[in-house]
This record gives sequence, C-alpha cells and structure tokens, in this order.
Amino acid sequence: MKTFKTLFAILMTATMAISCSNDDDKDNTPTFKTENPLAAYYTQTGFSTVTNFINSGDYEFGLAFTPTVKGKIKAITLKLPATNPNVRVTIWDYTTKAILRTETLNVATADVQVSKEISELALEKDKKYLITMNSNDWYKKSKADNSNITYPVVAGNITINEYRWLSGTAQTFPTTVAMSYNAGDLSFDFQQTE
Repeated sequence: MKTFKTLFAILMTATMAISCSNDDDKDNTPTFKTENPLAAYYTQTGFSTVTNFINSGDYEFGLAFTPTVKGKIKAITLKLPATNPNVRVTIWDYTTKAILRTETLNVATADVQVSKEISELALEKDKKYLITMNSNDWYKKSKADNSNITYPVVAGNITINEYRWLSGTAQTFPTTVAMSYNAGDLSFDFQQTE
C-alpha cells in the first residue's frame, strides 16, 4: 500500500510539472501589436497638403511595400472624399504582378475611414508587394512645395517603396511611378507573426 501511495505521489508531481511547463510555454509566446503604416508614411514624407478629387477619372493606384518581418494583413483601411459602395482593392505580388487578393470595400460616408477585416493574407519578410484601389475619388497628398520625396520610407515593420498609378478601370498592375504625391488614403493593418 505504501508503494502505491508513493507511486501515486510521483505521478501527481510529474503531471503537475508537465502542466505547469505547458502553461509557461503559452505565456512565452510573443504577441505582436497590429500596425498600420499610413500615418507614419505621411509624417515622414511631409505630405501634408491635401486636395480632394471627386469624379476625376478612374485610376488603379497605390503603394508598393516590403515587410521587414514575416507577418500578415488582417484588414484593409480606406478613406475617400466621396461615397462609393464598390471600391475594388487589389494586393499584388510586385515581382510577378500576380493578384494575391481582391476585396471590395463600401465607403458609405465621405471623409470617414472604413476598415474591412479580411481572411488573413500571409506576407513574407523582405518580399515586395503592391496594394492598389480603383477609384475616381481620392485625396491627393503632397508637400507644400510639390517637391519629390526620396523612397524608401520606413514605417514600423513596413517599408514603403514607391507610389504607382495607371489610368482606367481595368485590374491592371500600375506602371507609372510618382515621387511628389500620394493619392489615397488606402492602407492595411499588419501584424508580425514571428
């Protein structure tokens, strides 16, 4: 009987040790905060002069970017100076020009940012991507003197490489690069994963 009690005590101690060990492992898992690079981008570029464009011709336009860590896009954010229930947003592989994701956002109120949660899109560290929207409404943001900025712009764990645009409604990879302004406000919520 004494041997049984001793064996039972040893098993209970081992079980508790394993249980505590598992709890400790869970506590050590890093949790990374969600970040959106747009505000830091505007601050660093000095793009503080804003002009509203409404019904000004259709364009496919947005920002090329590179994550400096492995992570995921969790949501797309967008603000326009006019309402639009069907804004097409595309996330591209910059190198292959392949479409990785297409989402439609409803901008129900002018000058109010909308955020659409999406099924998570994994992004590789140091790989170049492009996020674009197709719209005939946008904010043009530039420096007061309309001078060019120097890319890249580091905004947290996201490096913004350039701004690109192309005229038309087609879902086509933009070919023109502009250095003196950004037409937006299109961005995304990013979370580091490791």
